[in-house]
Amino acid sequence: MTGPAVRMTMARVEGAQLVRLVDDLRELVGSERDLTDPAITRLVPDPYPDDDEASRTFRAATSDDLLDRRALDADVVRTALAEMRGDLDSMSQGEAFAEHELEIPPSDVDAWLRTLTALRLIIASRLGIEDDDDRDPEDARFGVYDWLGYRLELVIEAADELL
Repeated sequence: MTGPAVRMTMARVEGAQLVRLVDDLRELVGSERDLTDPAITRLVPDPYPDDDEASRTFRAATSDDLLDRRALDADVVRTALAEMRGDLDSMSQGEAFAEHELEIPPSDVDAWLRTLTALRLIIASRLGIEDDDDRDPEDARFGVYDWLGYRLELVIEAADELL
């Protein structure tokens, strides 16, 4: 790739794990989506908390488009991570921790930001995270939530440098 891009270094094991998470997101928002899933509800927030009818009407008119956009965004991220896919169990330690530089074109940055944010919202929904105090330091799943936040912050900082 030539020209300006967001550059991010990631170990292959990180990339492979992110691919798995993005695939899970893609499945969640795909054509067989379950609109009663609390994670879907978290991805399609309530725009009018004091007006149930207005919220239902708004969601009915916009949720499919919003979830379809999430799926397209996930596809952009999956494509960028294509070379990092692989069977983690068959990788040597050297392969797993070999760093790769990803180049995200400016046109794809928003898809990355929305996808990483969506993944964090889904995990927050699954773990019951409502605010910063909802933490269980013994639960490794919170580490995934934090790692996604770290990656999101890196993309934001790199994108800001492009501007």
